[in-house]
Amino acid sequence: MSSVTRQPLLQRLVQVQRGEVSALVWSFLYFFSLLCGYYVLRPVRDEMGIQGGVENLQWVFSGTFVVMLAAVPLYGWAVARLPRRRLLPAVYLFFIANLLGFYLFMRAGIAPVAAARAFFIWVSVFNLFVVSVFWSFMADIFSNAQARRLFGFIAAGGSAGAVTGPALTTLLAPQLGPTNLLLVSAGFLSITLLCIARLLKGDAERPGGTAQTSAGAQGTGGGLWAGLRQVLASRYLLGICLYVLLYTTLSTFLYFEQAHIVKAAFEDSGQRTAFFAGIDLAVNTLTVLAQIFVTARVVRWLGVGGALAFLPLGVAAGLIALGAFPGLVVLVTVQVLRRAGHYAVSRPAREMLFTVVGREERYKAKSVIDTLVYRGGDAASAWLYTGLSALGLGLSAIAFIGVPIALVWAYNGMRLGRRQDRLRERINGRRRAEHGDETD
Repeated sequence: MSSVTRQPLLQRLVQVQRGEVSALVWSFLYFFSLLCGYYVLRPVRDEMGIQGGVENLQWVFSGTFVVMLAAVPLYGWAVARLPRRRLLPAVYLFFIANLLGFYLFMRAGIAPVAAARAFFIWVSVFNLFVVSVFWSFMADIFSNAQARRLFGFIAAGGSAGAVTGPALTTLLAPQLGPTNLLLVSAGFLSITLLCIARLLKGDAERPGGTAQTSAGAQGTGGGLWAGLRQVLASRYLLGICLYVLLYTTLSTFLYFEQAHIVKAAFEDSGQRTAFFAGIDLAVNTLTVLAQIFVTARVVRWLGVGGALAFLPLGVAAGLIALGAFPGLVVLVTVQVLRRAGHYAVSRPAREMLFTVVGREERYKAKSVIDTLVYRGGDAASAWLYTGLSALGLGLSAIAFIGVPIALVWAYNGMRLGRRQDRLRERINGRRRAEHGDETD
């Protein structure tokens, strides 16, 4: 079927305008390939976390944070000096080279426990960086108005990849083994390089793309820790930090409980890996449907603030249910709905927050928030969970403790949405003053 006959259906489904179709399709494929490559690895990572010792997970989370402390200034250095057309491919080529190095190391069978912990940390760093870079690029090439219409569908590309990745892992792992799956993941990451090249070329051809391309033709300048200074100087960015920290706190609590319960429920490593892949498949199947049919409508009906509060309020209800009926079935249900709500509604809405800040903030400050703040929250909440467990608190008590945290999280999301609206109006006011009636 020709693109001419497909386009009207796509326009009705996504509210995409004629000049945006090519960028939308390449962005969809980019995120599909990126998350497919990651989700080929995720079940292996979760099993590696158990093999490295559930009782040591807080140390692994802390190790991930330490690695982030080293990685963030190096990335800031690269953003300051490399133009966008060189920065984006360099990031993905670096991680592809890492995967090939892990493949050779694991094939040699050296120090399997240490390798398991190192791989867990590496994947935890890898997934945040590559996804953060992706959304920085999206916020760079799409305006705020376009983001509200298109980010849900673009996010669905990632979810489609996240459905395909676990399915491939389930299908290929018995034949290839976990080590060879690293090569499969590297292959999908290679596809992202083609997508980046096409998007960079098309950006100059889209309406408004010439200015954006010119802005990305050189590095942003600034020092290694410019992103951190930007975050500390902005109440808006600090609000996004708080939103991320509250999310990671509750996510880590649930992840730890999941690890303990799954370890007790399944003795076999293969069964646990298949169970984790099954959760991923359920999450991502639900997510891709929601992203295509629900995300843009939720943002249109509730606004960005309402979309940001949507997940926290749902998590609060789930934690109440988990506190009243603790167990594997309820925990998995809450996890599936939490993760699907995050990917379908909360994450796209959070990325819209960065369409009203400057390019340097989109790459530097956003990277600090998505990596250093995120993993710092992971590490802190991991030790908090360990402390609560040491006090004798079980799943039910910890779930009830999480309820007020979720409510604060929802309130913060509403405030961020209102602040984003004010910044958007300010930007549009400047544009109207400079160019007449033109807005985003």
